[in-house]
Amino acid sequence: MLKTTVAVLLLALSATTASAQEKTLKIISSLPRTGSANAQTSTMVNGIRMAIEEANGKIGDYTIVYEDMDDASPQRGNWDPAVEAQNANKAARDESVVGYIGTFNSGASKISMPVLNKAGLVMISPANTYPGLTKPGTGEANEPKIYRPTGKLNYFRVVPTDDLQGVVAADWAKDMGVKKVYILDDRELYGKGIADVFEKRAKEIGIEVLGREGIDPKAANYKALVTKIKAAAPDLVYFGGTTQNNAGQIAKDLHTANATKKFMVPDGCYEKAFIEAAGADNVNGSAYITFGGLPADKLTGRGAEFRANYKKKFNLKPEEEPEGYAVYGYEACKVLLDAMQRAKTKDRAGILQAVSETRDFNGALGIWSFDANGDTTNKTMSGNTVENGEFKFVKVLGQ
Repeated sequence: MLKTTVAVLLLALSATTASAQEKTLKIISSLPRTGSANAQTSTMVNGIRMAIEEANGKIGDYTIVYEDMDDASPQRGNWDPAVEAQNANKAARDESVVGYIGTFNSGASKISMPVLNKAGLVMISPANTYPGLTKPGTGEANEPKIYRPTGKLNYFRVVPTDDLQGVVAADWAKDMGVKKVYILDDRELYGKGIADVFEKRAKEIGIEVLGREGIDPKAANYKALVTKIKAAAPDLVYFGGTTQNNAGQIAKDLHTANATKKFMVPDGCYEKAFIEAAGADNVNGSAYITFGGLPADKLTGRGAEFRANYKKKFNLKPEEEPEGYAVYGYEACKVLLDAMQRAKTKDRAGILQAVSETRDFNGALGIWSFDANGDTTNKTMSGNTVENGEFKFVKVLGQ
C-alpha cells in the first residue's frame, strides 16, 4: 500500500513538473463585448481564434494561450475607461502576456497605450482610426508623445486612419453633388476627430458648412436639433460617431422629419447594429457609410480565403457576411503570430522588435507594412450605402 502511494505521488509530482515546464505565450484582446458593439467584436474574436487555430495553437515549442477580455461595462453599455484601465494593468502585470490586441474604440486606447508602453508590451489595434494616436501634428499638441512615456514605439494598427477617411468622405459627398452640409459629432475622441477632418476638407473643396454641433449620446431623441437642421436645409448631414453613441436615433429622427436626403457616417457605424438601431426604412437609400477597407465579399487573395473559411466555420448562410471588422481582428492576430515566429527571443522585447520590423506582410488585407509611426501602409477605403436593410458596396474611395 505504501509503495502504491509513493508511486502515485511521484506520478503527480512528475505531471506537475511537466506542467510547470510547459512554455506558453499569451495573447489578450480587449474589445467591447457588452452592448451593441458585441455583434461586431464577436466576429473580430472569431477572426483572432481562426488565426490561432491556423497556427495549430503553437509557435515552435510554445503553446499559445488566448484570453478574450471585455472593456465595456453594463452601466455604460459601451467601452468603459475604468474597465479598459483594469485590462491594461492586468496585462502589464502578467509576464506571460506578449501581445495585446485592441482596442476597438480610439478613446480606450488613449488610456491603455501609456500603461502598455511602460510595460514594453506590443499593442496592435484592429479598429482604432483616430490619427493623433500615432501621427504628430494630426491631433493635440502633445500627441502621440504622451502615449509613449518610454519614448519607444509599441502601438501599431492594421486599419487606415481618419485623416484619410474624413477626407475621402468629404470628397465623396462632393462627387454626389452635395453643396451644403450640417455636421454633428458625439464629442468623443474618434467622433469629434473624424468630424473635424470632414469639416476641414469640406471647406477646402467648396462645400458650405451650415452648422456644427456636438450631441448628447444618451438623449432619447433629437427632434429639436433636427427641426433646426431642417430649417438650414442641408444637402447632407454628416455624423462623426459610433452606433453606440446614438447614430441610429439620429438617422431615425432625420428621416422622420424629412430634414435631409442624405446622411453620412464613418466606419464606427459600419455594423448591422446601426441599421437595426435606425430601422431599415429610415436608412435604405439615404445612408452613406465610409469604411477603412473593403467589405468581406470584395476581398481578394488571402482575404477571399479568409471569408470562405469564416463562412464555413461559423455556418453563415450564403447571403450572410462577416461584419466588416472581422478580417481586421484576424489580420491583427496573424501579423502578431508572424512576429512571434520571427522573434529572436520569445519575450516581450523580442516580439515587439519583430512586430516593428514587419514589412511587406502578405495577409488578408493584401501586401502591406507598418510605417515609422506604427500605421499600416494600406490606404484602401470604401463607400457603402444601405439597401433592403443590408449594407451595399458603392465604390472604392480615394483612388
